[in-house]
Amino acid sequence: MSSTNNKATNIDADEVGLRAADALASGEDPGELCLRTAFRSFSRYLQPARVLKATVELGMEGAKILAGTSDVEVHPKDWRFKDSAWQENPVYKRLGQGYIAWCRSVESLVTDHGDWRNHERARFAADVLTSSLSPTNTLLGNPAALKHAVETRGRSLVNGARNLAHDVVFNGGMPTQVDTSNFTVGKNLATSPGAVVFRNDVLELIQYRPGTTDVYSRPTLIIPPQINKFYFLDMSPGRSFVEFAVGQGVPVFMVSWRNPTAAQADWNLDTYLSAMLEAIDAVRDITQSETLNMFGFCAGGITMSALLGYFAAKGASPVHSVGYAVTLLDWNVPAMIGMLQSNVVVSLAKANSKRKGVITGKELGRLFSWFRPNDLVWNYWVNNYLMGKPPPSFDILAWNDDSTNLPGGLHGEFLDIFARNSFTKPGLVKALGYPVDLSQIKCDAFVTGAVNDHLTPWRGCYRTTQLLGGKSTFVLSNAGHIASLVNPPGNPKASYFTGPEPGADWDAWRSAASKHQGSWWETWAGWIGERSGDMHRAPMQLGSEQFPATDNAPGNYVMSKS
Repeated sequence: MSSTNNKATNIDADEVGLRAADALASGEDPGELCLRTAFRSFSRYLQPARVLKATVELGMEGAKILAGTSDVEVHPKDWRFKDSAWQENPVYKRLGQGYIAWCRSVESLVTDHGDWRNHERARFAADVLTSSLSPTNTLLGNPAALKHAVETRGRSLVNGARNLAHDVVFNGGMPTQVDTSNFTVGKNLATSPGAVVFRNDVLELIQYRPGTTDVYSRPTLIIPPQINKFYFLDMSPGRSFVEFAVGQGVPVFMVSWRNPTAAQADWNLDTYLSAMLEAIDAVRDITQSETLNMFGFCAGGITMSALLGYFAAKGASPVHSVGYAVTLLDWNVPAMIGMLQSNVVVSLAKANSKRKGVITGKELGRLFSWFRPNDLVWNYWVNNYLMGKPPPSFDILAWNDDSTNLPGGLHGEFLDIFARNSFTKPGLVKALGYPVDLSQIKCDAFVTGAVNDHLTPWRGCYRTTQLLGGKSTFVLSNAGHIASLVNPPGNPKASYFTGPEPGADWDAWRSAASKHQGSWWETWAGWIGERSGDMHRAPMQLGSEQFPATDNAPGNYVMSKS
């Protein structure tokens, strides 16, 4: 029986490899294969009886729309239908109602049954289809764009054509999302005072200048994701997590990853872990603290987990407590990103990055934009091309545009972790030769998720509390993936939930949780303060004799472009 199973597995693996090789040889992009796979999943829902039922219901609703008796509402809170013509003009009102009715009909075909990943692929395909065919994506179907063309005497159409030509030539045909001309790293982004106190080939370690007279004795080391530059945590003044943290007396150190090129294609997880060990030694020497706290953000939490597993396997850890922000360690929770868990897609993505040496942040960014097509694609299509306006100028969007590369080695390992859900299976992930078992990580953990996160849904983030072996605190923020992180106190729209000690049932936790106005940063400040030791006078100088301060923050690595 064992031999037969192994043989079947090998055949499946060979078929996957051949299909991925065929796609690679034909020049197919993993994102294109992903889209094709999604529409194939969608087609499986088009069963004759279901399609017939939806068609009949749509036809009946269409008759009501033409007669003016339909109660289908074109909601003005939808940015596409804010113009008054969708409510007042009988032609546009019927056009909008017909579109909304058709969208509901398409969505009704995708019922939740069978494998949730196929369901997510079908939902993704339906969303791409319905968003792409919105009448507001065309000039005649967009009354606001027509009015603007008349008001500008056609200048908006000329500007839109110019914007389109620019994006076809310089942005891969995708609408530009941001005007970055008003932002400069080190001038109005990433401006918290500090210095580079250690550098190796993989990372720079930044120590930030204290923001208070007295500071805690135990420092906090922040681990950002490798695919993004760290300064979403040091955004504009007043919107900086670093600025907030040092203002609470927390000694803050930040990892700034080097932006790899094809020359660093073989960098893998162990490469990054080895670099982290050197950074930790520097933090401990500078602060004269035997232990430190760590905080991993997004994919930085994946790297941090491997490192924590390494320490646990060795039986000695310098880490006193940890934080996880919007990090997925269990990939078996229904989420849109699960649609990518296809053997062929993963194999092609691995082969693609191995061939090129790196996968660029822009490649991932284009794919993830289609996860929310109305907001991240067609919104800019209408603004840039139909309205002829420049893209918006916003610090988060400017940061998002300043992406980095992932080396092929690390990208391949991340894909394996994603496809095999490796962190949920003790020993499947190896860190510097040691098996990783998250249940052996016994330190306290502060875990966050975000209500509207489409990349790392909060229930998946919550699962981290059940994988770790120590006492966990879970906090649920409002907003989405990045907006939940750039979430300073004082924002009247900000809110978060705290609840009892997390148990296995996330819905039970949610039901018992209490809502608070403000930012989860404030709750974290109290939590980390209790785990940061005694207070003492803040140091006058940054660095130490062994690790002297060199370049001013934000350092050199953050300046490199993809």
